[in-house]
Amino acid sequence: MAHGNEREGDVWGGGQPSGWAVGGVAFAGAIMVTIGAFQAIAGLTAILNDDFFVVTRNYTFDLDVTAWGWIHLILGIVIAVAGVSLFAGKTWAVWVALTLAILSAIANFFFIPYYPFWAIVIIALDIWVIWALTRPGAVTV
Repeated sequence: MAHGNEREGDVWGGGQPSGWAVGGVAFAGAIMVTIGAFQAIAGLTAILNDDFFVVTRNYTFDLDVTAWGWIHLILGIVIAVAGVSLFAGKTWAVWVALTLAILSAIANFFFIPYYPFWAIVIIALDIWVIWALTRPGAVTV
């Protein structure tokens, strides 16, 4: 029975999470592993072949392509580990995954001039992960 502001089945009420919520976290874990793989591939590409990514002229955030490669490689590995941890049911993984999805979206925003389509796809997947993990019932606190 719910007391005060708590509702049965609500994230903040401590009820059992719904099947939709559990599915959302599993979905987020799968997407996190996918994003991690994509980030790592893009990172390795930038590290191994500096000429693959070409930046547009007069871009404000002109960073060395190899530096972007290392950022994406490290971020990709950490994101994939967070995704696997979501599957393992680790409570800390939810908050880490949210933080990493935000960081990944920001990093890819700055990567748009180097590879626009790829960066926008990753940003969309990051937003999807954020949505899946912040749905009511997805996370019990």
